[in-house]
Amino acid sequence: MILSQEKPTAVAVEAPKLSPREVIQKILTGRGAEVMETARRYYPKEVGIIEENLARMIESGRLKGPVSGEELYSFLRRVGLSFSMDTKIRVKEHGELKTLEEKFREGVR
Repeated sequence: MILSQEKPTAVAVEAPKLSPREVIQKILTGRGAEVMETARRYYPKEVGIIEENLARMIESGRLKGPVSGEELYSFLRRVGLSFSMDTKIRVKEHGELKTLEEKFREGVR
C-alpha cells in the first residue's frame, strides 16, 4: 500500500553533449565539411582550437548558419591558415560532366 502511494519521480534526461566538430557540422553547407577536413589535415592543433571557439559561438547564438565552404575557407585564410583545396573544373556538355582534360582531348581529334 505504501509503495502504491509513492509517485514515480521523473528523471531529467539531458541531451548528450555534442562535440565541437558535430556542432559545426550542423551549420556547414556545400563544401564546408571538405574545407574543414582539409584544414584539419594541414593544421590539426589550430583547427581544434578554432572548432571549440566556433562551437561556443554557435551554441551561444552569436554565430548562425548556414556557412558555406567558400565562407569557411575565406575565414580560415584570414586567421592565417593557408592551405590548398583539391579543385576540379568540369564542363557540362550534353547533360554530362566532363573534365577539362577530356574536353581538350575531344577538341584535338
